[in-house]
Amino acid sequence: MSNTPFTVRPLDPFADAELVHGWVTHPKAAFWLMQEASLPDVEREYMAISAAEHHDAFIGLHDGTPAFLMERYDPSKVELVGLYEAEPGDVGMHFLVAPTDTPVHGFTRAVITAVMETLFADPATERIVVEPDVRNTAVHALNEAVGFVPAREIAKPEKNALLSFCTRAQFEAAVAVGVAK
Repeated sequence: MSNTPFTVRPLDPFADAELVHGWVTHPKAAFWLMQEASLPDVEREYMAISAAEHHDAFIGLHDGTPAFLMERYDPSKVELVGLYEAEPGDVGMHFLVAPTDTPVHGFTRAVITAVMETLFADPATERIVVEPDVRNTAVHALNEAVGFVPAREIAKPEKNALLSFCTRAQFEAAVAVGVAK
């Protein structure tokens, strides 16, 4: 499914706020930690990300329709400062698939694959770093499917997280296995 036409564009904090608000406050987005956010809260959050030097947000499109939210950050400057030994080429990532009443089998895996392809398209990216909530077993399985290897649990102010890493070689090997299945 990675041949499905996925594209990403920068998130516009104002034009996209209503769309993103519906996604991040949906019950399926509980681990995004914005369940109680108001529309102005979402605007403020993504205005701050848009203005940040080391954090970017994108809307992911599937066949031209908004389908997911993707964030890229420098884990040596935000999110994970002091929580692990950052290496050159590390890129932090968050992603959230838009809620739907008609789930498509394999879609979320296709989205995370597209996110990883997008991040690894930058030759400076050596390794992708994630820190999902330790209780988010669904995303742990998805991460493993695209090559992430858990390192350890870390305590962040907002959650206990499972710090995991994926190199370009690990991703390519995992995708090759996934295609063979």
